[in-house]
Amino acid sequence: MILADLFSILLRLAELAFAAIVAGLNGKYLHAAQGASSWQLGRFIYAEVVAGISIVLAIIWLIPFSGSFTSWPGDLFISVAWFAAFGLLVDWLGGNCGDVFNWGGISFDGTASCTQWKATIAFAFLSAICWLVSAILGFYWVRRHRAVAVDGHHHRRRRWHRSRV
Repeated sequence: MILADLFSILLRLAELAFAAIVAGLNGKYLHAAQGASSWQLGRFIYAEVVAGISIVLAIIWLIPFSGSFTSWPGDLFISVAWFAAFGLLVDWLGGNCGDVFNWGGISFDGTASCTQWKATIAFAFLSAICWLVSAILGFYWVRRHRAVAVDGHHHRRRRWHRSRV
C-alpha cells in the first residue's frame, strides 16, 4: 500500500513537471506568434489548455487524502487529451524536422526550433503515458479495494429502512 502511494506521488510529480515543461515551451511559441489567427494556433492553444488543466489536477491530486486513486476516470480522460495533443503537434511538425523520435543532431543552443518542438512533443507523450499509468494504477487500486470489501462482508447499511409494522 505504501509503495502504491509513493508511486502515485512520483507519477503526480512527473505529470506536473511534464505539463509545466509543455506549457512553458508551447507558451513561448504562442507568445512569439501573437499576430497569427487563433484558427491557425488552435492546436497549440489546445495543448496549452491541456497542460494547464493537467497542472491544476496534478497539484490537487498530489495533496494527500484527496482521493487520488479514485480519480482514475479523470486520469484516463487527461491521458486521452494528452495523446490528442501529441498527435496534433506531431501532425503540425509533419516531418519538417525529420522523424519525430529521431534525436540525432540535436543541439541545446537555444536557437534550434526543431529541438524545441521535439522536446514539446516528447514531454506531451511522456505526460500522456504518466496519466495513463495513473489511471491504470487507480483502477487496479479501486477494484482491489472493492473486492476486499465484498469478500470481507463490509457492506454498507441501507439508509432507508422499511417499517416492520
